[in-house]
Amino acid sequence: MSRRTNNTYPYVRKNIVKGRIYWRFEKGDFRTNLPGPYGSTEFIAAHEAAIERVRLRKSRAATVTIGWLIEQFLGSLRYKSSSAIRRSTLRYQFDWIREQAGDLPFARMKVIHVEKLMSRKAGPSAANGVKKNMSMLYNFAAQKLDYVGTNPAKSAERSKENSTGYHTWTEAEVAMFLERHGAGTKARMALLVALNTGMARQDLCGAGRHMISIRDGQMRIAYARGKTSVAADLPVLPELAEEIARLPPDQNLFITRENSLLPYKVTSFGNWFRKRCKEAGVPGSIHGLRKAGATRLADAGASEWEIASYLAHADTTQARTYTRKANRARLADSGFEKVRKLSNPAK
Repeated sequence: MSRRTNNTYPYVRKNIVKGRIYWRFEKGDFRTNLPGPYGSTEFIAAHEAAIERVRLRKSRAATVTIGWLIEQFLGSLRYKSSSAIRRSTLRYQFDWIREQAGDLPFARMKVIHVEKLMSRKAGPSAANGVKKNMSMLYNFAAQKLDYVGTNPAKSAERSKENSTGYHTWTEAEVAMFLERHGAGTKARMALLVALNTGMARQDLCGAGRHMISIRDGQMRIAYARGKTSVAADLPVLPELAEEIARLPPDQNLFITRENSLLPYKVTSFGNWFRKRCKEAGVPGSIHGLRKAGATRLADAGASEWEIASYLAHADTTQARTYTRKANRARLADSGFEKVRKLSNPAK
């Protein structure tokens, strides 16, 4: 049984369990047991500490800013245990949010405010990234900082994105690029490494001879994907092996800055590669080459796990989209072949 006490010690309840008396402080969603006999020095100290905690929580909920919350997240174990690539990406994205809205009170944000923040991004994918990151902050606050308010980012309207995502390079576009950027060029090396290994931009910037080994007479390239830490171990096809053989003896990295042996930064590498695509007259990107490589494998009849191994994915969820598309194309071809035979029974 339990009953509320008088107002000497507010928010304290007396609980009796199996004949034993327990004193419990309850205010809003905050609850804690108070030690010692009722009214003892130990009891009073714990009660005062509980009152102070409630007061601070109420004050903090009204005044804490988005910038402060971002700092708490960046100091968290969740952030620190992420991969280096993931940390770099998150810091870049949160720095933008902090620049735009860092001084705004976190607990007073409404759905309309989140959507206005999203509207400051140029494209739908970037806008949805703001929604995702804001929601991540609210979830972190609820889990780790006792935040009990709503998550306005969760209810913000998503921007409509292209359902197919990044453009997948066609074989014709690959041929156009290789024709424009001949043997021994850095652009050709970048395309062949991305297409033959499925590396993302982050991994390409650090790729080099140190990843190469010879096993059973075959050249192979092995690396762990920066974003997921999933390992990939792939054969090096002849067209890529020829470009690697053309590298200067003192150059370890496949792709380096102009007149330097240093690697590109991820963002500047992406900008550089887009310029090379423009020169070749193709609408390409590095991620589109990953998709093209996976499409090649699927069209050749590769299994989902074979495609996942190429992409350095931990499961086959994404690979399944490529095999399904390839299977649909094959089924369509076989279906039309049956129609052709019915239409031309003599053949």
